[in-house]
Amino acid sequence: MTVMGVSAFERFFRAAASLDVDKNDLKRYSDFVDDKLYDLLIVAQAAAKANDRDTVEPWDLPVTKGLQESIHRFRQLDQEVELKPILEQLAKHPPLDRAPTEETEARYPELLGGLSVALAETFRMVFPDLKNPQTKHWETVTKIFNLLL
Repeated sequence: MTVMGVSAFERFFRAAASLDVDKNDLKRYSDFVDDKLYDLLIVAQAAAKANDRDTVEPWDLPVTKGLQESIHRFRQLDQEVELKPILEQLAKHPPLDRAPTEETEARYPELLGGLSVALAETFRMVFPDLKNPQTKHWETVTKIFNLLL
């Protein structure tokens, strides 16, 4: 990721949850969004298959009310931190049995943005006094997301 990308990443977490992250957290964050996008796509693929379609449509993505609200908060935050272009680069996925449509793929950056807001807010909820997340914090928060997504 470019220096500009690291800076936007740091600004985002500061704005979303008053957290000080650094480039060392970037790998954990990248792994998190990769894993969660893949998890969402696996469920979406199953929905497409159950409906006898060869493509994954946007409505196949399992977007909950909470995730939708996080996406809205991301849109507001992104006006000041401009993370969406970076998320477009991160929004890659391995080949699936059912190909996502262009419209579905266009949703990935905002899905990742919503997951990022939820991630930052979860750090704050679970560790209210946290300033700089460490490995143990990332592991705890990731386990929570793995239970829910």
